[in-house]
Amino acid sequence: MRILVIEDELKTAAYLKKGLEESGYAVDVANDGQQGLLLALEEEYDVIVLDVMLPGMDGWTVVKTLRSTRTTPVLFLTARDDVDDRVRGLELGADDYLVKPFAFVEMLARVRTLARRGPPRESELIKVGDLEMDVSRRRVKRGGMRIDLTPREFSLLQLLARRQGEVLSRTQIASYVWDMNFDSDTNVVEVAIRRLRTKIDDNFPVKLIHTVRGVGYVLEVKDTA
Repeated sequence: MRILVIEDELKTAAYLKKGLEESGYAVDVANDGQQGLLLALEEEYDVIVLDVMLPGMDGWTVVKTLRSTRTTPVLFLTARDDVDDRVRGLELGADDYLVKPFAFVEMLARVRTLARRGPPRESELIKVGDLEMDVSRRRVKRGGMRIDLTPREFSLLQLLARRQGEVLSRTQIASYVWDMNFDSDTNVVEVAIRRLRTKIDDNFPVKLIHTVRGVGYVLEVKDTA
């Protein structure tokens, strides 16, 4: 099982990583909010342990942004023990709240509880028509032909494929893939979609990536009947 620790205190982060790994978990660590959110959106974790006061982006913002696309259980681990802070964290989407200083055995028990009640892991193999994505191996095929994608292109395609048939706005795509607020003067989404289409659609008669004018983009096999 995989745990993401987002903690800027290096000693605390190292302590948590060591203890969780000794307890049988695979652990990734991020030392600021932006890096942590990027990992949380791009990778699959069973539980996220999240500090509130972080450089770059605070824990409130991280969990609020994360909840727009992911349901990964989140344990807030913080020195802030005001009731209002705890209520705010839970209302934003955190699943549990533990105040520093803490006993590692209690933190571990809470992590195990969250991992047990977390959602089923998303399928590692996604299929849309003749398109296949192997998420764990980060491989893409269409019509049996291997397609090489950059990490960003893979993240974009994964987002569209996970939510196939759903029209995603440019704002949603920018937030997930680039961790940025969409600026109407920025054409980064359009450029990325165009490059992805070149690899995914151009050499095939059936197109999978479709533009919904004025709304966004959708990945689906359209009924031609």
